[in-house]
Amino acid sequence: MDKRQEMQLRQLTDRYPQLQVCWQAMTEAYELLEDTFRDGGKLLVCGNGGSASDAEHIVGELMKEFRLKRKIYTNHAEILKSIDKEMGSVLAENLQGALPAIALTGHSSLTTAFMNDALPELVFAQQVNGYGQRGDAFLGISTSGNSQNVIYAAITAKANGLKVIGLTGQRKNRLMNFADVCICVPEVDTYKVQELHLPVYHCLCMMLEDKFFGK
Repeated sequence: MDKRQEMQLRQLTDRYPQLQVCWQAMTEAYELLEDTFRDGGKLLVCGNGGSASDAEHIVGELMKEFRLKRKIYTNHAEILKSIDKEMGSVLAENLQGALPAIALTGHSSLTTAFMNDALPELVFAQQVNGYGQRGDAFLGISTSGNSQNVIYAAITAKANGLKVIGLTGQRKNRLMNFADVCICVPEVDTYKVQELHLPVYHCLCMMLEDKFFGK
């Protein structure tokens, strides 16, 4: 982890001192994600309820500009223009660099069909089985750490060669057993756990954006 990323992590713990206990886990999660994106992998994310919203939020921060400008590379811009000068110029000017990530909480036709035809608890696992490839990463968000559909997805991810990150509350939980690293924020009540999840994943997204798109 570079000094800039360490500084962002330090700023997080200055603002939220209670998250100091998550320093090591966040460092490990960041390094895992950095390796994933550097090697051409993608991130799969899921959760339930408020954590489903967090999954979508994370993907939004990774797939487009968050805090920094992300102009596409010049050689790619030139390729776009060579295909069609006018429309290629529009694309070259407006497309943004992205860190590939997919929230498994959408895709309503797929998920409702699977939940109707098969075991509903496997709805995330089925998508991991379809999307996940060795070298990708999986992030399971669960305030309790015991959400059955998230755990099934984590097991499937490990079987498919993905690295697994958990984001939970502080209580010992089942997701920890299948995660390569688990960030357990120091709260128990669901809403309090969720209040700490947001600054954690915002910080990770900022660290990644700075690494791949910073000067």
